[in-house]
Amino acid sequence: METTRLELATFAGGCFWCMVKPFDEMPGIEKVVSGYTGGIKENPTYEDIKKGDSGHYEAVQITYNPELFSYEKLLELYWPQIDPTDDGGQFFDRGSQYRTAIFYHNEFQKELAEKSKLSLKASGRFREPIVTQILPAVEFYEAEGYHQDFYKKNPEKYKQERVESGRDSHIKEHWGEQYTK
Repeated sequence: METTRLELATFAGGCFWCMVKPFDEMPGIEKVVSGYTGGIKENPTYEDIKKGDSGHYEAVQITYNPELFSYEKLLELYWPQIDPTDDGGQFFDRGSQYRTAIFYHNEFQKELAEKSKLSLKASGRFREPIVTQILPAVEFYEAEGYHQDFYKKNPEKYKQERVESGRDSHIKEHWGEQYTK
């Protein structure tokens, strides 16, 4: 019996509540977990992250089957979810914990991430420089349970967050309506 080889992808894109759904409903995605990564504090809590001094990013870690959903497709889905020109946070969420980053788990992911960033830059889609960092993956800490699958548990608040934050209008302006679902 052949076993499927699953891989990890880790993306920071501002508020992790808004980063789960775009990936969660795709074929080949096994799970999407909200959490914290990139900082210095071990086992951080949401309260630690909110202070903005732990160095951690709010992020999602995606377990996926690369035979059904490639890393390239993950990157193609990631870029439209964020404002890659904003290094002070995302939309109305301000602070270092809301910065964007791609955390690569191997050299192949690093190469693909760098290539996709260059492609986005060359596209001319944004007038400002692309500031999203590409960093080596480090320890990922799962966020508290109430943060997991937020869009399913709190669908109205999730929709409100996307609209009021400016995320949906930004995405629609730069990428089109299909990415605002």
